[in-house]
Amino acid sequence: MNNKKSVNLDVIKEQLTAPASSPHGAPVDQWNPGFCGEIDLLIKRNGEWLYQQSPITRPAMVNLFARVLWLEDGRYYLKTPVEKMGIQVEDTPFHVTQMSDVIDSEGNSAIQFTTLTGDLVTLDQAHPIRLRLDPITSEPSPLVLVRYGMEALISRPVFYELMERASTRLVDGQEQLIIESAGCEFVLGAVDNND
Repeated sequence: MNNKKSVNLDVIKEQLTAPASSPHGAPVDQWNPGFCGEIDLLIKRNGEWLYQQSPITRPAMVNLFARVLWLEDGRYYLKTPVEKMGIQVEDTPFHVTQMSDVIDSEGNSAIQFTTLTGDLVTLDQAHPIRLRLDPITSEPSPLVLVRYGMEALISRPVFYELMERASTRLVDGQEQLIIESAGCEFVLGAVDNND
């Protein structure tokens, strides 16, 4: 028995076109709707969005849904002022596809990431980067915090570009990879000198 809720995506879109929405997400932290069940929406590891197992081909619809994503108790939801619906996320809901140099509001050089859904995320104290290691393969997955506890997976090409900017420094007697952005330093891990 499939107990996933079927919804009219255009109706949700109409509910979310309020002027209070910002380009970096709606004020979902201020909304407290009741849970309405699960919908058959999946964000794949590669950033593809599927509704009822079919790709959502309208970028504007994906971008709209990305603006109302919410993470609560380890679960992802689409959250509107009147509904909170559970969705599935294979890995992370956001995916970084570009990186650029910017000057932050304090006049510091900073790295800015762009996600598939158009979010602009400056690598800073509020949006740190971290490496998650696969427990079996030890393959690193670089992640940056986007908003409300949700992270973006940084694509391999962007991660390689980022690593070209890394410097090394001794930290507690071990050589570490360091990224600097927005007046902050981010330690990405020990340098492997076995290559």
